[in-house]
Amino acid sequence: MSVIKQVTRDEWRFWHRTKLAATIIIIGTLLTLVSAVVNTLEMQHASHEREHLQQSAQAQFLEQPDRHPHRMVHYGHYVFRTPSALSIIEPGVDAFTGTSIFLEGHKQNTAMFSDQRQASGMTRFSSLTPSFLLQVLVPLFIILIGYASVTREKEAGTLNIMITQGINVWHLLLGKYFALVSSGLLMLLPLIIAAIWASIKGESALITSSFVAGYILYILVWSGIVLAVSAINKKNSASFAILVSLWIVLCILLPRIGSSSAAAIAPSPSKLEADFAVKEELRKLGDGHDAADPAFEQLKKNLLTKYNVDKVEDLPINFRGTVAQYSEKKLTEILNQFAEKRMQEELEQAHIARQFGWVTPTTAIRSFSMLVAGTSLETHHRFLREAEKLRFDFVQSLNKVHQDNLSYEADANRNKNADATKAARVDAANWQVLSEFSFKPDTAQTRLFRSAIYAVQLFFWFGLIVLLLRFAVRRIS
Repeated sequence: MSVIKQVTRDEWRFWHRTKLAATIIIIGTLLTLVSAVVNTLEMQHASHEREHLQQSAQAQFLEQPDRHPHRMVHYGHYVFRTPSALSIIEPGVDAFTGTSIFLEGHKQNTAMFSDQRQASGMTRFSSLTPSFLLQVLVPLFIILIGYASVTREKEAGTLNIMITQGINVWHLLLGKYFALVSSGLLMLLPLIIAAIWASIKGESALITSSFVAGYILYILVWSGIVLAVSAINKKNSASFAILVSLWIVLCILLPRIGSSSAAAIAPSPSKLEADFAVKEELRKLGDGHDAADPAFEQLKKNLLTKYNVDKVEDLPINFRGTVAQYSEKKLTEILNQFAEKRMQEELEQAHIARQFGWVTPTTAIRSFSMLVAGTSLETHHRFLREAEKLRFDFVQSLNKVHQDNLSYEADANRNKNADATKAARVDAANWQVLSEFSFKPDTAQTRLFRSAIYAVQLFFWFGLIVLLLRFAVRRIS
């Protein structure tokens, strides 16, 4: 162990003397620190803003005056997704999927106000999140620091001298490996601080510790790659060229190929095609605003038989409200079928892209990071489902008010004059049917279970690095 410690100390002394490695470490650490601070401030502002907007939307809905209940169905309501505690490090898909949905009758609107959709091309490149820095740039910094760790000893002839003096090659490599890992951990320090902050803000300690452990494993993998390549090659130039090429392939090309391959293997219809398909199905349901539509003839017959009357005017309930309820139920069933199909297609593509974690550690840590942080596609889909449940519940509750609290006669004559319009209103107390909306990330157990396979991918890469280092030792010996 004394030899390993001495080699580690010597490596740090060399980096200090050359200034280049020390400068890179300082730049890398400062970049991740500044990124973490900026992202934390942005996420805190977004969280407070969305919570305020959610309360404001709720209050505005409840404060509406007496109206016709179907007017409130179209008045609608907004729901907002507050960011998870770890989104200060890993925003995940949140920047692309939107943070707010407008809920109204007869429609399932898409999420709005995503940062990337509203940003210009140049602005997108300026968004350096802590996760991007740690997943893509920190490996490059480790390469710049350690590409000559062993090759410089070979070029200077000191490696053979150390071996002839009886220094164990494994001890030599482990000393240099620990030095590289420690430099990576310095750049990881802001993430650790941010994770502690997330725990203070209510995130599970199990989640934050697992999150940090995943990134430490990623640093171990890249430090091993850099050291192994440096040990196998004889010249600094060759080591540097191979490592930069590996970085381009593993951090940039393969993740991009993964997403493109997923879209090609599991193609999904365009939004325009999907919208036309939905409209085609909805046409068969009839117009829920027109109680005389032939599509509701059987419903009318069933109600007349049930209540033993001859005309809809004699029903003890408002037939128009019943039609609105029936139509909304059938419409929502169809919309949900298409929505679930779309979400399954998106998940299938995501799962295909994530399998590239077996060929690049960058994809493995990206998948693990988003799933543990609660900013993955699965979390976004749960937000859509919970928002849709709220939409359907409050719309159907208003339709029930339309059916039970408003007479058919007043409803049918509401456009005759001002007095008729006023008579077709219900008391504002009926707007209390709207439930509060508060979206939270999945439980710690759920997130860890989903991310387990991607943790296995990271361990797989660590095992490959161990084998690669063993091969490098044989080459040196």
